[in-house]
Amino acid sequence: MTNFDDYSGRYSRAALRREGGVLEITLHNGQGGSLVWDEPAHRELGDLFADVGRDADNRVVILTGAGDDFCSTCDSASFASVGGGRSWDKIFTEGRRLIENLLGIDVPMIAAVNGPATWHAELAVLCDVVLAAEHAVFQDAPHLPNAVPADGVHTVWPALLGPSRGRYFLLTKEIIDAHEAKRLGFVHEVLSKDGLLERAWDLARQLDAARPLVLKYTRLSVTSAIKAAVLPDLAYGLALEGLAALSD
Repeated sequence: MTNFDDYSGRYSRAALRREGGVLEITLHNGQGGSLVWDEPAHRELGDLFADVGRDADNRVVILTGAGDDFCSTCDSASFASVGGGRSWDKIFTEGRRLIENLLGIDVPMIAAVNGPATWHAELAVLCDVVLAAEHAVFQDAPHLPNAVPADGVHTVWPALLGPSRGRYFLLTKEIIDAHEAKRLGFVHEVLSKDGLLERAWDLARQLDAARPLVLKYTRLSVTSAIKAAVLPDLAYGLALEGLAALSD
């Protein structure tokens, strides 16, 4: 079991606050602005999700971002030291932890997507309830044409969109706006940016009123199918991505 005070200030890319049994995670760039995907984010967030999952006082989790973007840019220079087989193992290990530990949080998760989610949008859409600001868009920007889209997105998006549309989304780098995402079913409500977090907290407090074991076992039951779809091929996909990267 993990204590909130032990991990709440440990991570440079996430601000945490808790009210009752509701934990809010706000992803940021280390200076309070919108998250830029970088080496610290890649290294830290899987461990953060593990800590959150081990804290029995967390009964509902809200995942959101700072600023106007959920995550839409990358600091590629921060990964400059990652090269060769041993260094790729770092990416492989952290990439597995990122998805496995997110899905390993055994309480309901609400995503409040505060803006464009074009880098690691899967972190948001794997939540049980997905709310999106009106200006949010979703895309898999990091991969093609230079990298294999296989760090979990190769199973997440076909599971959410269907096998055919999921492949199209990854291969064409399609951009899906918030209203189309709602029509497709992986966003559940589209709200004004100002009302987004308030709605997330309203839903979280509603859920927090339930018995803790009801929340835990509900989360386990409703994530069983997505875990079965996503996790078995996660290591395989990351291995393919690494093989392509090391062949350059």
